[in-house]
Amino acid sequence: MLRHDVPASLVVFLVAVPLSLGISVASGAPLAAGLVAAVVGGIVAGALGGSVVQVSGPAAGLSLVVAELVQVYGWRATCMITLMAGVLQLLLGVFKVARAALGVSPAVVHGMLAGVGVVIALAQLHIVLGGQPQRSALENLLELPEQIINNHADGVLAGLLTIAVLIVWTRLPKLKLVPAPLAALVITSLSAVAIGWDLTVVDLTGGFGSAGGPLLPQGDWHAVVGAVVLVAVLAGVESLLTCVAADRMHDGPRADLDRELTAQGAANLISGALGGLPVSGVVVRTTTNVRAGARSRWAAVLHGVWVLLATLAFASIIGLIPLEALAALLLFIGVKMVNLGNAKDLRGHGEMPIYFVTMGAVVVIGLAEGIVIGLAVAAVISLRRLTWVSVEVQQHAGRWRVVVTGSLTFLGVPRMTDALRTIPAGAPVDLDLHVDFMDHAAFETLHAWRLEHERTGGTVDIDELHDDWYSAAASGTRVFPAKSPPQLDRWYLPWAYRRGAADPVSEDLRTGTREYHRRTAPLVQPLLTRLARKQTPSHLFITCADSRIVPSLITASGPGDLFTLRNIGNLVPRYGAAPVDDSVAAAVEYAVMVLGVRTITVCGHSGCGAMVALLGDVPELPSVQRWLRHGRQSLDRFAAESAGEETGRLDLLCRTNVIQQLDNLRTYPMVEALEQAGKLELTGMYFDIGTARVHALADEEPLRPVPELR
Repeated sequence: MLRHDVPASLVVFLVAVPLSLGISVASGAPLAAGLVAAVVGGIVAGALGGSVVQVSGPAAGLSLVVAELVQVYGWRATCMITLMAGVLQLLLGVFKVARAALGVSPAVVHGMLAGVGVVIALAQLHIVLGGQPQRSALENLLELPEQIINNHADGVLAGLLTIAVLIVWTRLPKLKLVPAPLAALVITSLSAVAIGWDLTVVDLTGGFGSAGGPLLPQGDWHAVVGAVVLVAVLAGVESLLTCVAADRMHDGPRADLDRELTAQGAANLISGALGGLPVSGVVVRTTTNVRAGARSRWAAVLHGVWVLLATLAFASIIGLIPLEALAALLLFIGVKMVNLGNAKDLRGHGEMPIYFVTMGAVVVIGLAEGIVIGLAVAAVISLRRLTWVSVEVQQHAGRWRVVVTGSLTFLGVPRMTDALRTIPAGAPVDLDLHVDFMDHAAFETLHAWRLEHERTGGTVDIDELHDDWYSAAASGTRVFPAKSPPQLDRWYLPWAYRRGAADPVSEDLRTGTREYHRRTAPLVQPLLTRLARKQTPSHLFITCADSRIVPSLITASGPGDLFTLRNIGNLVPRYGAAPVDDSVAAAVEYAVMVLGVRTITVCGHSGCGAMVALLGDVPELPSVQRWLRHGRQSLDRFAAESAGEETGRLDLLCRTNVIQQLDNLRTYPMVEALEQAGKLELTGMYFDIGTARVHALADEEPLRPVPELR
């Protein structure tokens, strides 16, 4: 694997160095702090982590938090906060709560990162222009016009050159082997030296030791604890989301999120102890790692080693990089963090308000406050969806239909009441409840309206699809019900499962037809309108008249697919056989010669009554007895092939009968000719009612176990 991991680690290393320096600048930390975090993140998190391809290090998304902590507590106290955040992450990983972090709405995370990107871009723009960033994004925005007027020309030129290289470099395929951030800093640094621009350069005096070690924060410990939790949660969530995203990029082992969170905790503990920035999984480096061909965790570990060696060996060269170039790099990164692609993805789920509210709150108020506001908006939207209800009122042919969909709670009572008021007194009403929950307030309102409407001469036929919330509450059999899971529609259920106990059987057909007109007819009407002119089925489907066999159910077919022939025993009389029965022959002839079907299927089933009769229990019904003479060939074939088999004789005969009917079909001249010409296919199927499984039957060896169709 090293032959893939070593080149990948070098590519990631070339990306990591400039980004780490830039994030240090944005965080207000010593420049060496970003390099310390890159080394620790690569080696510690890479070696211990739950993902084989994720690369950890300092993240731009945390720079705003660190900058605020540095302003309030100072750099060394911020290192202690990072250390304690690592301890907290370790504990969370040990107690296996990593997946709980995935419960945070991605809209909040993306909105937070976009807001951080705006804040970073506004702050670094001041550095590019030769000034100093203010304490807040609004102050940076207000001070921007004056800064533009009084700009530092050399800094502006360096920044423009850096951004130009970043934009153009990725558009040049032959140059993609060198990462754009590295190319931008090298070109700008060389240009500054060659032209003699007056710029401030990176100061790495003292190397890694210049970052300083941790000290206990002074001040309100409640605020300190809050800062520790904030760093731990933000770094953990970003790492875990990156981990999940990384799993979609490669085909290797899936990530262990609890192990990853534990590794991130260890990395933050060590980074804080050594004077480094907080560590988290980073999307840019992870994506670069995967695209560069990394196969194992060694790529991340080696990238950390290269950062360490480069810092120790080439500190003087790194010291040639202008701060204005780093600021321009961060400005570019900040703009890229406002990812409109994420916003478009969220739009399809109705979560754009969460994204933009979170982003705006982070920019205007602050990071922690923005996250809380974003979570609150996400909670409100989720609550609205959980309690959403739709009420539609339709009127057709003198009947009114009311369709209630969703969760029917007290919040939906006003909407339902307004809709019910539009129905005139005395009108017949069909009320369809497509609800997965109904609370007491909604039931009381609906029940009171029903009683009042029936008192004035109207009728109310209530039909419940998901669960019997209304009928159960009306009968008092359910108290404090729990919300039921979504269920499939009930179109496949027999009438007996859908009618009330007091409903007469004679009403089944009328009720079923009315339900068809209410629910199904509007859906299939456009299709049937097209089919009304002509039918073009591809199959002739011959099966038994048994009420338990529903061809469209077991074949998932729709109108126009199957030309269906049903009779007792799915029998096909041999061509010209007595007693003469032209009904089957007419159907076969019409299907083959007029409709041009390409397949004829004979489908038998378990427990067939016709086969029971053939085995000796023939009822005293003259017409049935005459018809079953066409099954004698099946009985003879069964006797010859069963070899005295006594167990499962009925099902063996049912399957043998299917094979025999396929042979009978071949006695029809037009069927035989088309099959031999390859224009018609004969197939056998067997439906096991008890297991609800459909099997394929071959002409050869029909009495052996048959394969299940999947």
